[in-house]
Amino acid sequence: MPKIVFDASTKQTWKSAAHMNIQEFAAKLKLSVSTVSKALNGREDVSAATRKRVLEAAERYSFCPDPAARRLRRQTADTVAFVVSPPQTSFAHPFFLDMLMGVNDAMENSGLQVIVASGRSVETELDLFKRLIERQRVDAILFGRTRRQDERIAYLLERDIPFVAFGRSETSDAFPFVDIDHQVVGRTGCGRFIALGHRRIALVHAPEYLMFSHLERLGYSEALRAAGIEFDQSLCIEADISEEGGAQAARRLLQLADPPTAIVCGHDLIALGVLRGIAETGRAPGHDVGVIGGDNHPIGRYVQPALTTFSAETHRAGKRMAEMLLQRLEGASPHSLQEIWEPELMIRASDGPRRIPARGDTSTPRRPRALRA
Repeated sequence: MPKIVFDASTKQTWKSAAHMNIQEFAAKLKLSVSTVSKALNGREDVSAATRKRVLEAAERYSFCPDPAARRLRRQTADTVAFVVSPPQTSFAHPFFLDMLMGVNDAMENSGLQVIVASGRSVETELDLFKRLIERQRVDAILFGRTRRQDERIAYLLERDIPFVAFGRSETSDAFPFVDIDHQVVGRTGCGRFIALGHRRIALVHAPEYLMFSHLERLGYSEALRAAGIEFDQSLCIEADISEEGGAQAARRLLQLADPPTAIVCGHDLIALGVLRGIAETGRAPGHDVGVIGGDNHPIGRYVQPALTTFSAETHRAGKRMAEMLLQRLEGASPHSLQEIWEPELMIRASDGPRRIPARGDTSTPRRPRALRA
């Protein structure tokens, strides 16, 4: 079966069989190469009758212009970059892998190829964006982990490069995005613990230059304020998005003179580390100290206790981002391509009511069973 190649400029499909170049094709039609090229690319300075004649002949002769030559003429690459952004730079992580699979599903019949690029650090990622764009390797970009002040967004807007981001930014509100509302994570997570009787509630979240982490902090503060609980800076810790980051934060919190009885975590990898850090002190996570995660990492349901967390439809988000990008390439307004999804609390076993020690009980917390994945 002949290969089907999508031509993004004409929205037609062409069967690639004959080894005819455009000069030979134009000569067969007794038209100039320029006229044939314009007709194939949907240019308006060619009459409708001529365009129809050229397209019908292309179908009849199974003619397809050389894709590489066409890209050179149009100065495009028919390529979209999916950038895996720091602080996590491995696309094998479920967050990015699920998102990439969603992107691939949406792009399958677009005729655009998707390449994966990794930004090795926050400081050097903009250089990656510039290489991708200025060397004309890509026509559009998909990326996530937006920042409050995001130079990547400023650069893409200045260069008028089509892109869709996973997340909002204080840099601008004039770009397409899909966002899972992490303000809900902070507010609802903290609010659940308040409803369960906790008053010493900590927040362990990613570095706050990241927009989603900043929103978690806002939501957490809102819940405390609504309950009349004073914000305590010592209970709010920024941590690396890793198990070790979470474990270090838990150790630090539990060494306080008045340690928390519950911890809201902005990311499940952090939460898994917090569970371990709690267990290392001889306390039982989910019993002595409640824990809530933030983004439904697959392993969260298999640890003991199973992690209470929030939904994160990353596959659906990746697919929607790619759909938005195709709409943007068709000329849709950025303001019409902005969606904020509200996550749902997924209750398992790691959260729980505040444990009130029996009067006179000054014993060391019992040693829990080891966490297991």
